[in-house]
Amino acid sequence: MKQMNDTFLRAARGEKTDYTPVWYMRQAGRSQPEYRKIKEKYSLFEITHQPELCAYVTRLPVEQYDVDAAILYKDIMSPLPSIGVDVEIKSGIGPVIDNPIRTTADVEKLGEINPEQDVPYVLDTIKLLTQEQLSVPLIGFAGAPFTMASYMIEGGPSKNYNKTKAFMYAEPQAWFALMDKLAAMTITYGKAQIKAGASAFQIFDSWVGALNVQDYRTFIKPVMERIFNELKEENVPLIMFGVGASHLANEWHDLPIDVVGLDWRLPIKEATERGISKTVMGNLDPAILLAPWDVIEEKAKEILDQGKDLSHIFNLGHGVFPQVNPDTLKRLASFVHEYSAR
Repeated sequence: MKQMNDTFLRAARGEKTDYTPVWYMRQAGRSQPEYRKIKEKYSLFEITHQPELCAYVTRLPVEQYDVDAAILYKDIMSPLPSIGVDVEIKSGIGPVIDNPIRTTADVEKLGEINPEQDVPYVLDTIKLLTQEQLSVPLIGFAGAPFTMASYMIEGGPSKNYNKTKAFMYAEPQAWFALMDKLAAMTITYGKAQIKAGASAFQIFDSWVGALNVQDYRTFIKPVMERIFNELKEENVPLIMFGVGASHLANEWHDLPIDVVGLDWRLPIKEATERGISKTVMGNLDPAILLAPWDVIEEKAKEILDQGKDLSHIFNLGHGVFPQVNPDTLKRLASFVHEYSAR
């Protein structure tokens, strides 16, 4: 086992670090030529079902960019088939679900996940990485109940989540039953990932920004409290992240988590003025990665300056997209390390 760089974990726990750690959402994937080559042969689900290959894809950006954490390569949809949801990742569209949730009966039909039986390949990938291959922490993750429910109710990606919100308002009993089923899945799945070796856990609530604060408090916050309280028992840092959800940052801060993930719409300075005192993660707009280097450097400096007296993990405000040059990510990681060295 290589010498472990635990800077990311220390920052996540609010401890002092020698520099600001950095990793990138979607750092493994479409912007890497090696990955694109693999994708010519295998689908996302096929990659995740082969632990050796999946471990390779997960660790590649760590080796190429010198980032301070790896995030498991997989999709938030990975656990759904095990509870009875037919999901297919369609190229150019995203996840498509053939049996969308429409009624209480549909919710009642959903099963429970048994990670060792249902997703052994995910756990085997984690073990391979953490026992043999990585010298940085591995972040496990899951999709949050609202985001998962939005796919399950809409039948696929949505721009406005009208069906999801209508179901939430019109069928509150069925909604809470669905939240409970998805919470149970998330907790069991999360604990299995941590037991297999993940040393931090992130929940992506990608689309929850579609709700206002009041609805978040009523329909979502109780289930998130339950999930994080149960995962807290595992003693690993817990991270919350969503996109377009700046108005919910304080709600997240209230949850029993360690790290509040910010997208690029909410400057770190403003978040701290609003009373966010936990470790913050973020938050360079990924579009800036296509700008000339001097622009990238200037924007990264602004973020690092705002985070320098806080506990801060440098990241993007959303995932790396395919057009980004891998050399830019490598140069940025190195810049973050040098500029923030204390």
